[in-house]
Amino acid sequence: MTFPTAKLLINGELVGASDGAEMDSVNPSDESLLGRAAHATATDVADAVKAGEAAWPAWHALGVDRRAEVMRTLAARIRDRKEEIARTETRDTGNLYRAMLGDVERAASRIEFYAGLGHAMTGHTYPATPNHMHLSEREPFGTVGRIVAFNHPFYFLASRVGAPLIAGNAMVLKSPDQAPLSGGIFAEICRDVLPPGVVNIMHGSGAQTGDALVRDPRVKRLGFIGSVGTARAIQRSAAEVAIKHITLELGGKNMMVVLPDADLDKAAALAVAGMNFEWQGQSCGSTSCLMLHESIHDAVLERIVARMKTINVGDPFESGSGMGPLISAAHHGKVMAAIDKGTQQGARLRVGGERPAGSAFAKGYWVAPTLFSDVDPGSALATEEIFGPVLSVVRWSTPDDVLKMDAASSLGLTASVVATDVSKAMAFARRLRVGYVWINCVGPHYTGVPYGGFKNSGVGREEGLEEILSYTDLKSITIAVPAL
Repeated sequence: MTFPTAKLLINGELVGASDGAEMDSVNPSDESLLGRAAHATATDVADAVKAGEAAWPAWHALGVDRRAEVMRTLAARIRDRKEEIARTETRDTGNLYRAMLGDVERAASRIEFYAGLGHAMTGHTYPATPNHMHLSEREPFGTVGRIVAFNHPFYFLASRVGAPLIAGNAMVLKSPDQAPLSGGIFAEICRDVLPPGVVNIMHGSGAQTGDALVRDPRVKRLGFIGSVGTARAIQRSAAEVAIKHITLELGGKNMMVVLPDADLDKAAALAVAGMNFEWQGQSCGSTSCLMLHESIHDAVLERIVARMKTINVGDPFESGSGMGPLISAAHHGKVMAAIDKGTQQGARLRVGGERPAGSAFAKGYWVAPTLFSDVDPGSALATEEIFGPVLSVVRWSTPDDVLKMDAASSLGLTASVVATDVSKAMAFARRLRVGYVWINCVGPHYTGVPYGGFKNSGVGREEGLEEILSYTDLKSITIAVPAL
C-alpha cells in the first residue's frame, strides 16, 4: 500500500529531509498508518531561513496592493482543495469532518481579511521640535517563524500566514508533529502561488525541528500556539542565542460562571457548547471549569448530564457523530490520567470517564465525554488544563468564591459569564483576569477581535490589527527643516 508523504517546502521546492528521515502519521480512530512526513533537520531549517532571507526584500518591495492580490489567490487555491484538506485533517486529527470543512473556510477567510488590512500599517508624525519633521514608519522583521498546535493544524498554519505576509515578511512554518499531513497540502499550494522562499514549511518534532527554528539568530520574530511548558522552553532556547520578539497563545483553565438569574436551559446548552466537543475538548478556549451558583446548581447540572449523554462518539466522518478520538496515544494517556486523578481526589464522576463500549472503539484513542461534579476548587480538575473532553463543575455561593479561584490561577485565557442581568455579567467580566470574555455566548473567535491571554496563558494578541502590527518593527526618522 502506498502512503502519502508530506514534503518540506524550501525555497519554492518540495523536498525530503536532508538526511532522508521521515515520521509516521497515525489515524487516531484506529491506529492505522495514514502517511508520512519528512522530518526536517537543523540543516533543513537553516536552508529554509536562508531562503526566507533572500526572498523577503523583493516580497516587501511588491507593495501592499500586490501582496494582497497574491494572498487572495492563495485563499482561492485553498478553497479549491477544501474537501481534500478537510478529509486529510479529519483522518490525521480525529476532528469531525464538518468542523474541518469550517476550519479550511475560516483559514481562507482570515487570509483575505489580512490582505484587506494592509493599508492600516500606518506610521505617525510627532510635533517634538519646530525645526524638524519627526516621523515613524513600519517595516517587516524579515524572516519570521511560526510553530502551531495540533488541534487545528491546517487552520493555524494557513490563517497565521496572513498578518506576517501582508506586512512584507517571509516565513518559516512548523506543522504539528502529531498531525502534519495537511501541512504537506499547504506546502503544495504555497509552492504554486507564492514566490520561492516567501513561505517555507517544515515538519518534525519540537525537540529537533522546532528548536532549530527557535535558535536561529536570523529569526527575530516568533509566534507560537501550544502549551505553557513548551512556550517556556521556547523562551529559554531563544534567549540563549538572541533577543527575540515572541508572542505566545497558550492554554487556559477557563471558567464559565453561571449567575443565579441565568436561564437554566440556556446555561446548560452553553456549558456543553463551550467544551468544544467537536474537537474532543482539545481547544485552548474550552470553558472546562463550570462555576454553578448554589441556588441553581442541581437544576443546571441535571440538564447538562442529560445533554452530554446524548453526544454520539463515533466515526468523525459520520454526520451523526458529535465527537471523535483524541489526537494521539500519549495525549489519550494524559487525559485518562487526569480523569483517574479526579476520581482519586474525591470528585463525583457523573458521565463518561472511560473508553466507549463496542468493537468500534477497541483500537484508537477514544474516551467518552466526561463530567465531574462536586469538584473541589483547589483540586487538579478545577485548576489544571486537561485539553480533553472533561468538564469540571464547581459550586459557588458568593462572587468572592469565583474571584479567589481566578486570582489563584496561573492561567487567564478566556471566560464566559451567563446571566439575565447583563450589568452583573459585565461586572464579573471586568474583574476576571483573562484576555477574552463571552457574555451569554461561548466559543467562536470573531474576525478582527483580538485574542490572547493574561498571566501564563500568553503574550500578545492575534486575529486583529494588533497581529499585523506585531509583525512589523517601528523605525523613527527625523528630518532637519531649516527656516526659510
